[in-house]
Amino acid sequence: MDKKTFYITTPIYYPSGNWHIGHCYTTVVCDAFARFNRMLGKDVFFLTGTDEHGQKIEKKAQEKGLTPMEFINPLVDELKEIWRLLDVSYDKFIRTTDDYHVKSVQKIFEKLYEKGEIYKSEYEGLYCAPCESFWTETQLVDGKCPDCGREVQKAKEESYFFRLSKYADKIIELYENNKEFLQPKSRVNEMINNFIKNDTGLQDLCVSRTTIKWGVPVTFDKKHTVYVWIDALSNYITALGYGSEDDSLYKKYWPVDLHLTGKEIIRFHAIIWPAILMALGEPVPTQVYGHGWLLIGGDKLSKSKQDKVGAELTDPLKLVQRYGSDAIRYFLLREIPFGNDGVYTNESLLTRINSDLANIYGNLVSRTTAMINKYFGKLPSGKIANELDKELIDMATSLFDKVQEKMDQINVPEALNEIFKVLSRANKYIDETEPWKLAKDETQKARLGEVLYNLSEVIRICSLILTPFITQMPKKALEMFGLDDKVNIQEVKTYGILKEGITVSTGVLFPRIDMTEEIKKMNEIAAQKQAQKQETKQKEDVKEEISIDDFFKTELKVAEIIACEKVAKSKKLLKSTLKVGEETRQVVSGLAEYYTPEQMVGKKVILVANLKPAKLCGELSQGMLLCAEKDGKVCLITPEQDMPSGSTVR
Repeated sequence: MDKKTFYITTPIYYPSGNWHIGHCYTTVVCDAFARFNRMLGKDVFFLTGTDEHGQKIEKKAQEKGLTPMEFINPLVDELKEIWRLLDVSYDKFIRTTDDYHVKSVQKIFEKLYEKGEIYKSEYEGLYCAPCESFWTETQLVDGKCPDCGREVQKAKEESYFFRLSKYADKIIELYENNKEFLQPKSRVNEMINNFIKNDTGLQDLCVSRTTIKWGVPVTFDKKHTVYVWIDALSNYITALGYGSEDDSLYKKYWPVDLHLTGKEIIRFHAIIWPAILMALGEPVPTQVYGHGWLLIGGDKLSKSKQDKVGAELTDPLKLVQRYGSDAIRYFLLREIPFGNDGVYTNESLLTRINSDLANIYGNLVSRTTAMINKYFGKLPSGKIANELDKELIDMATSLFDKVQEKMDQINVPEALNEIFKVLSRANKYIDETEPWKLAKDETQKARLGEVLYNLSEVIRICSLILTPFITQMPKKALEMFGLDDKVNIQEVKTYGILKEGITVSTGVLFPRIDMTEEIKKMNEIAAQKQAQKQETKQKEDVKEEISIDDFFKTELKVAEIIACEKVAKSKKLLKSTLKVGEETRQVVSGLAEYYTPEQMVGKKVILVANLKPAKLCGELSQGMLLCAEKDGKVCLITPEQDMPSGSTVR
C-alpha cells in the first residue's frame, strides 16, 4: 500500500428517528481504519454525514407539525454528539441539505442528462417508502421489500431514468478485472445473480420523483426532484468539491480507497454508484466492503427494534456514559465477525468488557505498574535473558506487522485478536516467572527487574498499537510510563525504548463489572422505560376535557354514500360521493383496508360536516367519516334506525 493518501467513507445516515448502537458500528470501524492509516503516516480524509431528503422525513416532519429542517436538525446534532463521545475523528461531516452539495448534485444530474445517460419516461412499479427503493416482482421476498421486509406499493408517475442497463457488462467486467473491488467475495455472486443476471436483467433506474418535494430540484424540470440515491451517493465526491469552483480535494483523494457500508445497501454502492461514475467519466471506487448487521434477538437492530429491548440499553449516548467510549468501541470492533452478522446482547457487551479489557489488558497494566512501584520505586533495567523472554518480546516486536496484515485484509476483529494474543501471553509470562517469589530472594533482584521491564515494553508496544481502536485507556497506560500516544512505527518494532529509572504511576484502566448486579440493573432500567412508555401512552389516550360549547362546534350529519372508488395513487384511500340532504359531497377516507367500494355504497354514515376541506393524494375531501377502532379493527358508525340524509346528529 504505497499510496500516500487514504480516503475512507461511512454511508450517510438517515435522521428519521432515535439513533442506536447499530448506527455506531460502521463509523467506529471506519474511525479505526482512519486512525491506523494516520499511524502509517498517510494523509487521511475520513467522511461521514447524513442523508436528509426523501419521502419518509417529509412525512415524519408533517406528522409532528414541523418543517423537514426543524425535524432533522436536532437528530443531526445528536448524531454529532454521539461521534464526539465515541471519539470519532472524521475530517468532514456532510449533510445532503448543504448548499454546495445541492448545487453539485444538480450539475451531476444536468451532465448525465446532456450526455444522454438520463431520459424521461413513465415509471410503474413497486415502491418501498421506508427504503425509498423501487423493486420488480422477482426481487421481492415473500411479496415484500427484500431490504427491510415491509409492504411495497404500486407506483406510477413520470420520471427521469438513468441508463443503468447499459452498464451491466461493464460492472461484471469491473468485478472480474479487480478482484478486490467488492468484498467480502460472497457479495460479488450476490450482485451478479440477484441484480445483474436475474430474470429481468439490470433495469434502468428511476432517478427522479414528482410526488416528493423534499429533495434536490431538477434545474431544467422543476416538477421533478432528484431521487434520493443519486442525491445520497454523490456525497462521496461533492464533499471533496466535485462540481464546484474548488475541486482540489477531489483531485487529491479520489478515487476513494474504501467505501464501508452495510450489506442492505451494497447494491447501490457496488452497481449503481460505479455505473454513475462511469457515465460521468470519473474513476470508480478502489474498494467497496459490505459488512453484516448488528442483530438483537435474531433481527437487525433498528429504530423500531429498540422499543422491544429498551432504548436505554441500545442508546449509544447512555451506553458511553455508563461504560465509557473504549468499552463500546472495543465491543463493536471485536465482537462482530467482519463481513458477517453479529449479535448484541447486554451479556455479550459486559463479557467483552470484563474478559478482555479488565482481565487481560487492564489487569496486566495494573499488576505490572504496582509491582514496579512496590519492588523498585522506578522502572528497573532489563534485557532479554532467556528463551521465555525472547518468545514474549518477539511476539511484541512482530505485532505491528501482523496487525497491519489484518487491517490490509479489512479484518478489524482479527487485528485486535493479534494484540490480545500478546497481552494474554504477557499475563501468562507473569504466572510463569512469578515476580512475587523473585522479590523474596535478594539474589534474584536483577531477574525481577528484567521481568518487569519486559512486561513494561509489552505494555508500551501494545498500548501504542491499540490507539486506533480504543482511544482513551491506552493513552492513560502510556502516561503511566511518561509517554504520549504518538506512534513511531520503528519504535513499536523495537525492544528497549523505555528508559531505566523513569517514574511509573499506577491506576486501574477498566474496573471489573459485577455481571449479575449489572444485568439486574439493566433489566430494571428496561422495565422502568417500558412502564414509563405505557404510562405516557395511557395519558395520551385520555383526551383533554372540553365544554359543551366546544362539542357543539362540530357539525355532525347523517349522510348516504351513493358512489365509491379507490384512489388511484394510494393503497389505503377510498373516494366516496355522499348525499347530505340536498347537497352532494366528496370525502376521502383511509378505509380501503377494511371496506371495498361496493361495501361502502348504500351505507348511511355519520359525517363531520364542518371540517375544513383538504386534499389527499390530489383528491378533494369535504369532511370526515366517523369510525370505531379497537385493536386494529375498524368499522363505520351508522344510525341505529333509518334516518334521512342530512339529519343532524346531537
